[in-house]
Amino acid sequence: MELSRPVLAGTVLVAAVVVGPWLARVAVRLAARDEAALPTPWGTAVTTAGFAALLAGAGELTGLRPATAALAWAAGAAVVLAATDLIAHRLPDRVTYPTAGVCATSLLVDAAVHGTWGALLTAAAAAATALVVGGLSWFVSPQGLGLGDVKLLGLLGLVLGWFGWGVLMAGVFLGLLTGALVSILLLATRRAGWRTAIPFGPPLLAGAVLALALGAVPPG
Repeated sequence: MELSRPVLAGTVLVAAVVVGPWLARVAVRLAARDEAALPTPWGTAVTTAGFAALLAGAGELTGLRPATAALAWAAGAAVVLAATDLIAHRLPDRVTYPTAGVCATSLLVDAAVHGTWGALLTAAAAAATALVVGGLSWFVSPQGLGLGDVKLLGLLGLVLGWFGWGVLMAGVFLGLLTGALVSILLLATRRAGWRTAIPFGPPLLAGAVLALALGAVPPG
C-alpha cells in the first residue's frame, strides 16, 4: 500500500518529534554506560533529523506493509548504533539483537501476507553469509573488525538481503568505500594517525542506506 506524500510527511514528522529525542538519550546513555546521561541539544537535533530522513526513506521505498516495520525499527537502531559507535567505539548487543528479532519477525509476516517467501529465504541466507564472512575477518584481524561489527554485518545482511544479493553487495562495498574515504580524510587533516581506531559501524550503516536509496526494489 503506497502512502501519499502528505500522509507520509505527517507521519514521519510526528514519529521523529516523539521518538527522536528518546533515541538520542538512549545513544548517549549506552555510550556513557550511565542511565542519567543526557544528550546535547545539537546531538538531539542531529539524531532526530537523521531518524526522520531514514523513516521517510523507508516509507517511500516500501509503502505501508509489514516489511516497513523492519525498516522503521532498523532506522531507529541505525541512529543509536552510529552515535554510540562514534562516541564510545561500541555497537551494543542491547540494540543489535532486538533489532534483528524485530526485522526477522516483520519480514516473516510480510512473507505470510504478500507471499515474499523467496525474499525471506534470501534474507536469511544473506544474514548467515555476512555473519560467516565477518566472523572470519574478525578471526584473521581482530584489530580491524570488532565482534560488534560482525553482528552488525549479520543484521545488514538480513535487511539488505531481503532486497536481493546485489543490494547487499552494493551496501558492503559502499560501506567499505565510505570507511576508506573517512580514514583518508582524517589522516589528511591529521585528526587521526595510522594506529588510531576508527569506528566501522557508521560507514557500514551509511553504505547500507546508500544501497537502499540507489537501487533497492521491494519484492512482491
